[in-house]
Amino acid sequence: MIRTIDWQDDSVVMLDQKALPEREIYVPCRDYDEVCAAIRDMTIRGAPAIGIAAAMGAALGFLRHGRGSKDHQRETVERVCGELAATRPTAANLFRALERVKERFRKCAEDDFESTAAALKEEAMHMLEEDIKANRVMGRLGCGLVPPGSAVLTHCNAGALATGGYGTALGIVRAAHEAGRNPRVFADETRPLLQGSRLTAWEMVKEGIPVTVITDSAAGSLMASGEVDLVLVGADRIAANGDTANKIGTYPLALLAHEHGIPFYVAAPTSTIDTATSTGKDIPIEERGALEVLTIAGRPTAPAVAKARNPAFDVTPHRLITAIITERGILREPFDRSIVELMENY
Repeated sequence: MIRTIDWQDDSVVMLDQKALPEREIYVPCRDYDEVCAAIRDMTIRGAPAIGIAAAMGAALGFLRHGRGSKDHQRETVERVCGELAATRPTAANLFRALERVKERFRKCAEDDFESTAAALKEEAMHMLEEDIKANRVMGRLGCGLVPPGSAVLTHCNAGALATGGYGTALGIVRAAHEAGRNPRVFADETRPLLQGSRLTAWEMVKEGIPVTVITDSAAGSLMASGEVDLVLVGADRIAANGDTANKIGTYPLALLAHEHGIPFYVAAPTSTIDTATSTGKDIPIEERGALEVLTIAGRPTAPAVAKARNPAFDVTPHRLITAIITERGILREPFDRSIVELMENY
């Protein structure tokens, strides 16, 4: 199994996703600021994965800087979690993970430093294992939505690399493959950072699942010609009404799927659902640097004086989503009701 992130020798070790597919490099982060940098520069990416990274980073920051009085420990946790929370604004999993770390710290009020540090690490590792388990359950639940021999169009990367392991949208593809349903994958390139062609295709090749890389602009033509059976994507934040933020370019795919009568599925753990966010209009959208758009692998693709816009995510309205697949069940319209029912005991 692809291991995206782990804790080794008091360091957070992550697979450098910027180097894929050419090289498989594992990067050790020895302090929380290095974890912050890895999240910002997308050494690690994907909503569930950065949530786990943030939790491990918080535990690492406490280990490195928290020794002292309880007041000092409390200040350290707040400062470290605050800096990790500021790395990327859109993914709900990051903020939920940090709240869990702070809650675990509050339960350690009477413990010494060593016991508290061990508890925060334990909480982060528990999140990692929870995520892998949730992905496998999602895979089993979503497998039945993938007809035998079907062609699945996916966008960005929602596989093991975007999670603790196994994957959300690609976890369902994996489960369908393991069940003998023989799915085929169309992977959008996913400009500007090519997570589809670099990462999704890499994962599928490793799993022996047939994959065809297409340009983002080719999706509509393939749908019109009947070559796509379903669209399956991940999510970075799901609002209370079912509106879903995912990698930029997801919304046009949903519109195209709706136009052509093709099911459009979202796969995400319940940690991605944010019931405090009423609709997609309330989801903060990260805007990244212009150079990601104006260059590829450091080489310019536009005139030096050109400007660029680089929103990292867009929001797909719930009316375009056929179903949301979670580890606790498959949700359908009306999403505002099914999401509330799902999250009542979460």
